[in-house]
Amino acid sequence: MEEKISIGLEWFLNPDHIPLIIGMEKGWFKKENISINMVEPEEHFDAINEIKKGNMDIAITEPLHLVEDRANDESVIGFSRFLHTNGGVMYVKEKGITRPKDLIGKRIQYPGAPGLGGLAIVKTMVESDGGVCKLEDFIPVNNGFYHSDALLEDKADAATLTFQNFEIIEAKHKGLDVEYFALKDWGIPDFCQLIFITSPKILRNRKSAIARFLKVIRQAIDFIYEKPAEAKDIYNAFTNMDKADPLSNKITDATLPCFTYDFSMAYEYYDDLQIWLKKSGKINKIIDPKKYWTNELSQ
Repeated sequence: MEEKISIGLEWFLNPDHIPLIIGMEKGWFKKENISINMVEPEEHFDAINEIKKGNMDIAITEPLHLVEDRANDESVIGFSRFLHTNGGVMYVKEKGITRPKDLIGKRIQYPGAPGLGGLAIVKTMVESDGGVCKLEDFIPVNNGFYHSDALLEDKADAATLTFQNFEIIEAKHKGLDVEYFALKDWGIPDFCQLIFITSPKILRNRKSAIARFLKVIRQAIDFIYEKPAEAKDIYNAFTNMDKADPLSNKITDATLPCFTYDFSMAYEYYDDLQIWLKKSGKINKIIDPKKYWTNELSQ
């Protein structure tokens, strides 16, 4: 009897989810007696709520949100990563930005503005660059997740958080002369990664199914590296993507090398991330990472 696993996607269906698509199209999940239901959340950050409601078993998110959720006393645990890209603050070169200190006084685009999230990132970068600033020294802009459009329409001078395999490519495709300051280069723990999360109860009760799920994800990532052209064809066919669309091709090509063989994450990494989040005012307490991350199934 097949076990159904509903998985909440991070944002909308896109090349980040190719391992899931390959696992389904190749019949590998079925071979492991698993059926997959991919769910696009109505809101970008509502995955944990859907897990609590029983609408999802697993969700894709970023380490940043896992730590924030756990610090807010949500019953959540991460158990595997599968994608690691680069990214940070994308900026328009013609705005006189060449280093993080140049962001002072600039218009910063990010979802949730004027909330603390995007401002904490640029403030940390400026301070790492030797600058001195306050949160009020930046102008928050909220154009949703349409980072490139905010820059193209001159609503903002820089945007955060952007991924190298998506927004940077999209902006350049649209004719913008952009670059980016990488998180890890300017004092911020690198959370440009995608991970799987669930509730401790689901992980405990469905450990065998989740282990088989990860077995297929690992098999699919092997396939991506060994047969990238076929992997891309499978994705295009599944999503009805126009093979001739230049932007889609660029984004997919840039995403294929981002899938990682190493599903584990160091507890020291999560310590660094939560310390930065507390210092930035995003969370108010530090928790032992072993309470919200496990490498038990990632080896």
